[in-house]
Amino acid sequence: MVCTAMSLFHEVPQAAPVAVFKLSQDFNNDQFPNKVNLGVGAYRTDEGKPWVLPVVKKVEKIIVNDDTLNHEYLPILGLPEFRSSASMIALGDDSPAIHDNRVGAVQCLGGTGALKMGAEFLRRFYNGNNNTNTPVYVSAPTWENHNAVFSNAGFEDVRPYKYWDAENRGLDLAGFLGDLEGCPEHSIFVLHACAHNPTGTDPTREQWMQIAEVMMRRRLFAFFDSAYQGFASGDLDKDAWAVRYFVSLGFEMFCAQSFSKNFGLYNERVGNLTIVARDANNLKRVLSQMEKIVRTTWSNPPSQGARVVAVTLNSPVLFTEWKENVKTMADRVLLMRAQLKARLQSLGTPGTWEHITDQIGMFSFTGLNPNQVEYMVKEKHVYLMASGRINMCGLTTRNIDYVAESIHEAVTRIQ
Repeated sequence: MVCTAMSLFHEVPQAAPVAVFKLSQDFNNDQFPNKVNLGVGAYRTDEGKPWVLPVVKKVEKIIVNDDTLNHEYLPILGLPEFRSSASMIALGDDSPAIHDNRVGAVQCLGGTGALKMGAEFLRRFYNGNNNTNTPVYVSAPTWENHNAVFSNAGFEDVRPYKYWDAENRGLDLAGFLGDLEGCPEHSIFVLHACAHNPTGTDPTREQWMQIAEVMMRRRLFAFFDSAYQGFASGDLDKDAWAVRYFVSLGFEMFCAQSFSKNFGLYNERVGNLTIVARDANNLKRVLSQMEKIVRTTWSNPPSQGARVVAVTLNSPVLFTEWKENVKTMADRVLLMRAQLKARLQSLGTPGTWEHITDQIGMFSFTGLNPNQVEYMVKEKHVYLMASGRINMCGLTTRNIDYVAESIHEAVTRIQ
């Protein structure tokens, strides 16, 4: 007998596609020979190809030939040597918080998993209650997943804080500080540790000091998202400065780390949530609850990517090689920034383009408006986000002239 009843899921609405992946799909379907993809946030070589870091290839061979390894479950919180070394590069090997045994970590499924784990814990336990009305502030603009992760964790009040000054194409520090001063005490602020996504605009050290002073005085919680350490400037310590400064002031805080970009381990989903607590006893209790949340989420994390990172970070020779690989990627991005700005200035493209080199990291907020972006995509086959954000890694010596000419054409023709 064949069932002919209406589907139990007939009222499920069609969800809108994820914008960045829809952009890539449209790019793949495009038959134009000179098309350019400046959308998805992944590193590409000057040949436009994905790059497996040489150190990663080397470590994968080490793992394959290690007969002591097996496929038993990892501990719920993850591979211990991965967790400790990941937290170490975030906070520094001389971190007083680490020496005081008040730093712990949870291995997570990428940076998104680390944000999710932190959000789930905060919704249940932050400030001694299960208050879903605690405001969570994310920058305007921010990575699109920030809003969704905290909303889906149960926070009912996710708000923007001022960050991007569109007119001057830089940081709106006054607006940022004003929102810090005007928000309810104990609010949660999601902060980009470096290479802000999507704007590429970071506070200076002096500005971070001002931000930290207000947050400490007003008892605000800092939740750092560190997706690009080393990838932004080529210097691990420089890119971690803000995180380490907050720790030095005595903040209790979270730091979500991703190793997708700086190790090129996009599909291994290697993430870490570093927890800085007031003391060792508080840390122990926090981690005990994190175990409960992990158990009902993914139960145990995967090992391969975490082992690649752990082996690399715990070998002085491999660690040095990795830093060189990371600097190779960062330097190429910096070169593409300089060359794109130079070409736009040479073309006499209206407006200022200093922000392209003032910004840092994988992404640049070009300042192109939605109509100009639409022209770029439909007429020039240059694919970028509707916000005007471009992935600098998508630029190569072969396509940069075409991209610059396309931007010039869009700016001069479309208002």
